[in-house]
Amino acid sequence: MSLRDILIYPDDRLRETARPVDSFEPALAELVADMFETMYSESGIGLAATQIDEHRRLFVADVSEDRSGAMAFVNPEIVERTGSVESEEGCLSIPGINETVARAERVLVRARDEKGKAFERELDGLLAICFQHELDHLEGRLFIDYLSPLKQQRIRKKMEKARRRERV
Repeated sequence: MSLRDILIYPDDRLRETARPVDSFEPALAELVADMFETMYSESGIGLAATQIDEHRRLFVADVSEDRSGAMAFVNPEIVERTGSVESEEGCLSIPGINETVARAERVLVRARDEKGKAFERELDGLLAICFQHELDHLEGRLFIDYLSPLKQQRIRKKMEKARRRERV
């Protein structure tokens, strides 16, 4: 296992659409392990492959407090959405920014695990929100895309300023 670098907004690679995973070789399990290690090291609850410059339809999530709920979602999709809920979201690719976003309250999802085993599950609460957030990453969308253009512009400027400071 190894830590991976997380792409930071406004990196254009975060806007790429991920391609489906078509092979469940051992390297995929290694990638999933790296993603969990990276996510946990940054105190995250979800990480999409796109965020580490691996443009495959895959993300990991663990919303438990004791790291006992680790799940990998390969080729994930939402079958059904119900309800609506607003919650504050953040993102490892947009550090220091938290904003309120509306999402479906419950989602019925379909995916495979890192070994290729298919599953379907109804998610609610924080895991449902996390699933939708990470799925957006695979489509090249970020949670800030749900904000007003003015807020998006302010966040972009703040992130660009922080990037310039790091280079100095």
